[in-house]
Amino acid sequence: MGAGHDHSHGTTNERRLQWALGLTAVFLVAETIGGILTNSLALLSDAGHMLTDVAALAVSLLAIKIGKRPADTRRTYGYYRFEILAAALNAGALFVVAAYILYEAYRRFLTPPSVQSGAMLIVAVAGLAVNLVSMRILSAGSDSSLNVKGAYLEVWSDMLGSLGVIFAAVVIRFTGWSYVDPIIAVLIGLWVLPRSWTLLSVSLNVLLEGVPEGLALNDIENALVLVPGVCSVHDLHVWAITTGKTSLTAHLTVAENADAESVMRQATEMLQQRFAVTHTTLQTEQGLVCSNGHCGMCDSHPPAVP
Repeated sequence: MGAGHDHSHGTTNERRLQWALGLTAVFLVAETIGGILTNSLALLSDAGHMLTDVAALAVSLLAIKIGKRPADTRRTYGYYRFEILAAALNAGALFVVAAYILYEAYRRFLTPPSVQSGAMLIVAVAGLAVNLVSMRILSAGSDSSLNVKGAYLEVWSDMLGSLGVIFAAVVIRFTGWSYVDPIIAVLIGLWVLPRSWTLLSVSLNVLLEGVPEGLALNDIENALVLVPGVCSVHDLHVWAITTGKTSLTAHLTVAENADAESVMRQATEMLQQRFAVTHTTLQTEQGLVCSNGHCGMCDSHPPAVP
């Protein structure tokens, strides 16, 4: 027994990513030109970070387009899993960006560059505005899709980069203390790393068909056993194809005089309502002895041994 899937989230997330990609790509060009004209290594570094954003948004958009393809005889679940691959790729990109930020911070601490702080400030403020708009566009879909969440974290980390550049530009302009630039860069890198690991670990859990976040196998098993007519549960497997599409398979031992179809229907409805499991495959086995006493319908004596 299974439930249908809603594609409306995919279409909405696709539009969000298109807008964010367009804004980020346009400003990437502007920030690169501004970094060259002002001789600002900080702006060029932030432009490199934004280039990663553009790549991440493009990959995320491609993932949604591919994920919309229907299932076929070779991929019976369709292409939903490509979204998780994109999220894992984005997490890897975030690790690379964080490492690059830390390296640049070390290099700038040794030899702080001389920059035009005024022009640097103007470009950084414009970059902050673009990041805030992109974050606003992506925030609504970040909770429903790991793919969009990865893109959202990319833009979020770049927003922090813009704030750091703004702060550094102000300090340099009014104090001349150039060491603030690498210090801010280190703080940004340390902020990005744990969030990158969280996204990567969640993505890998989906790819390894682990139990989805927020679900506990014991809770599901106990809930199934409490369904009237169910004596025991075995071969229980719970995994996610992609974000919000949880699947479950299980064998249910039911009472001798229980209606197997009714038991499966009640179990399926319970799983969907209580655990949001959208795709359920249950198999029933009858005529076995109840060992837990929950169903109240099982045979009180084991079958005679020949």
